[in-house]
Amino acid sequence: MRRARPILATLLAAAACAFLPAQDSSSTPAPDGQKKPRAKRPPRPGVATLEVRREMSGIKPDAIFQTGGLPDWQASTADAEWVSNAPKNTVYRLDAKTNTVAAEITVGKRPCSGLASGFGSIWVPNCGDKTVSRIDVATNQVVATIAIGPAASEGGIAASPEGVWLVTDPKGVLSKIDANQNKVIAQVAVPPNSAGVTYGEGMVWVTSPDSNMLSGVDPKTNSVIHSVQVGPQPRFLTTGAGSVWTLNQGDGTVSRVDAKSGNLIANIELGVPGTGGEIAFGEGHVWATVFEIPITEIDPATNTVIKQWFGPGGDSIRVAHGSIWLSNLRDGNVWRFSSKQP
Repeated sequence: MRRARPILATLLAAAACAFLPAQDSSSTPAPDGQKKPRAKRPPRPGVATLEVRREMSGIKPDAIFQTGGLPDWQASTADAEWVSNAPKNTVYRLDAKTNTVAAEITVGKRPCSGLASGFGSIWVPNCGDKTVSRIDVATNQVVATIAIGPAASEGGIAASPEGVWLVTDPKGVLSKIDANQNKVIAQVAVPPNSAGVTYGEGMVWVTSPDSNMLSGVDPKTNSVIHSVQVGPQPRFLTTGAGSVWTLNQGDGTVSRVDAKSGNLIANIELGVPGTGGEIAFGEGHVWATVFEIPITEIDPATNTVIKQWFGPGGDSIRVAHGSIWLSNLRDGNVWRFSSKQP
C-alpha cells in the first residue's frame, strides 16, 4: 500500500526548507533550468537465490482493468474483486466472470487502510472524513456511513462473524462495529500505533509496527489472547495454513506465527524492506507485493520463496477466483494473472 506522509513531518519539512540557504542543492536549478531529480532509493534486493527470479515482462495479464486514479486496496467476494481508489473517492467492483468493471461506487473521502468483505457488504475506511462506508454487494450502493475512521492510512479492516474490526485511535484502540446497528459496540486495548487488522483461524489479528508485535484477539470475548514478537515493523498480514503471516517493513521478511499457540515458527527472507506493500493467502500459498518486486510467492510447506517477479507494477495483492489480482497504483490499473505461473 502507498504510505501517506505524516502531517507533522510535512510541516517540519516545510519549516526547514524556509530556512535553507539559497544554494542548497535540493532546490538549486540545474544548468538547463530544471530542478535536479531526487536521489533514487536503493533498489530492493529480493532473495539471493537466482533460481526463483522471474521478470514481470515474462508474464501476460489475462485481463487489465483501467481505472485511472490510484487503484489500491482490495477485497474478494464470491463473484467479484473490489478495489478502492483514494483520489476518486470510489470503490470499483470488478466482475470475475466477464473481466469488466461492473460498478463504480462513490464512498467517503479518500478511502484508505484496507477493504473488508462481510455481512453481505464491503466495508471501506475513509481517511479524508474519518468514516467507514458500508456497500451492499447486492445493490452496489452505500447503505450506511459510520462516524469513526482509521487511525492509520496504512492499516487494515476485517470482518469476523462477530463484527467488523478497525484500529481507530493511534493510542491503541481496536474498535468492533456491530453490523446490525452500524455502530461501535466494543473497544479492545492494543499497542500504540497498531495498524494492520485481519481475521482468520478464529481470531482477529493486529500488527503493531512500533513494538514489532502481533496481537491475537478473541472476537467473542473482545480480549487479547496472544502477544507475539515478530520481525521489525510488521504492518500487513494475512492468515492461512494454520498460521498468521506478517510482512515486516523493517527488514523485508515475513514472520510466520502458529495461530493456535501464538508461537513464532519462522522469519522468511524476502528482500523487500521499506514502506508500502501487502500480503495475501490463496491457492495454498502466501503472496506478497511491493514496488519493484510486484509478486513474491512463498510455499508454506518449506517456508521459502519459490518464485519472485521483478519489474514495474504492484502495491496491493489478492489471490481469488483462480487468479492473482494486482493493483498497480502508479499505472492506474489492475492486472489479473493466472495463479499458475511458471
